Amino acid sequence: MRLHLLAAATVLTLALAGCANSGGLHSDGTLTDPNSLKTEQSLARLNVSPAAWPNEDWWTGLGDPQLSALIAEALQSNPDLGVADARAREAQAQAGIANAARLPKINASGSVGDARLPVTAPPLGDGHTAPYKYADVSFSWSLDLWGGKRAAWEAALGQARAYEIERRAARIEVSANVARAYVQLGYAYAGQDVAKAELSRADSARTLTRQRVAAGIDNQIQLRQSDSEVASANEQLAVANHSIETAQSMLSVLLGKGPDRGLAITRPQTLNPAAVAVPDNLPVDLIGHRADLVAARWRVEAASKNIKVAKTQFLPNVSIGAYAGLVVLGGGNLFEAPARFFSVAPSISLPIFDGGRLRANLAGKDAQYDEAVAQYNKILVGAVNDVANDLSGLRSLQAQITAQQQAVDAADGAWQLAQQRYKAGIGSYLEALSVRQQLLSAQQAMAGLQAQQVDLSVQLIQALGGGFRPESLPGHDDAKSQAAAAAPSASISTPSLTSSRS
Repeated sequence: MRLHLLAAATVLTLALAGCANSGGLHSDGTLTDPNSLKTEQSLARLNVSPAAWPNEDWWTGLGDPQLSALIAEALQSNPDLGVADARAREAQAQAGIANAARLPKINASGSVGDARLPVTAPPLGDGHTAPYKYADVSFSWSLDLWGGKRAAWEAALGQARAYEIERRAARIEVSANVARAYVQLGYAYAGQDVAKAELSRADSARTLTRQRVAAGIDNQIQLRQSDSEVASANEQLAVANHSIETAQSMLSVLLGKGPDRGLAITRPQTLNPAAVAVPDNLPVDLIGHRADLVAARWRVEAASKNIKVAKTQFLPNVSIGAYAGLVVLGGGNLFEAPARFFSVAPSISLPIFDGGRLRANLAGKDAQYDEAVAQYNKILVGAVNDVANDLSGLRSLQAQITAQQQAVDAADGAWQLAQQRYKAGIGSYLEALSVRQQLLSAQQAMAGLQAQQVDLSVQLIQALGGGFRPESLPGHDDAKSQAAAAAPSASISTPSLTSSRS
């Protein structure tokens, strides 16, 4: 007897010593402190305001009602938004599944049929079939002693929240892309105007040159040069026409419509570049105003919860099961049947040897956490630099526009003077047309700079979050209460920046 006890104790000791464990495994990711991203020098001498964040309907500030209508249409029918909505709903369903896994399960079943009984089963065992009725109820509940299932639910909630915020991010991206395509359409029309004017100028110059050749004033070289200018002007006009069609097609895609929809868009008005000031405390406040940053932070939180789930799988688990049923042979009343049975069976399980599966699973969750942290850090660094680059670009464009306006004014003055000289009989009209070409080139360059300025201001608005407001999300209050129940220390708009790994 003592030998049996000693053997059992030895086996138990060896089993416990050989149990799977998580020793030596950990994640290495560290969240970047936004205060470490210095912006003082890059954003010096800029207008700073705590209320400088874009409004949700920022596009109204560009001053074109047609643009506002197009963005509203895109937000209703863009296919990418349908994809984002479906992903958000799927993530919400997964959170519901994770929550259901924490609760007890009760199942019931019953059946009625005929059974052939052997002759050795009296009193009905005569070798013939006999009717039977059967019903049972089962209960099972796996106790969440270490909080693994709760952590799984919290992870699913974090993922659902991330997808919900990415749905808003998709709307911001679509609105910005519509505005940028609209800017390109306006620039294409401006290019068409210049191309038509250049074609008219080149054609007039060729007519005059042909007359001068006929009069013996010019030779065939000048005529061939004028033919080349007309051909170049026709090419420029074809390029401008195609640019209009390309911008219209791009808008059709963003609106989720066929190509004919783009043809119905009238010529854009001259857009005003959005007046955007720099928010104070940019790196820190940007975290709560960029949807991609908020979503990335929720994914970090979800990854940290998944590490906890993986760690609890190394620990013993207790579950409770109960089973009860009734059975009757023949035509009796099932609920009066004497054949009743039940069982209650609590059980405990402990992983001892699994070939390294649990350690590999935990190592994978650690890697996923590090990846989520790295992705968050990447987005944060990129977001801060996006704002700085866009502001730098706008400053440069403003200087370029100022200089180019001087060039346009000078070319226009030269054109006016050339016309006066021609009318006074001092200069030739051909000379005036040559000066006109310089003015058209200057106007084309100015239109390009102005389009870049509006486009970059839209990009800056997008870099500042595009008017993202977590509190405006559908179901925000419900999501907030769920997150508070799952992780009381987390904020619904921006989870805490400290790691919640366990």
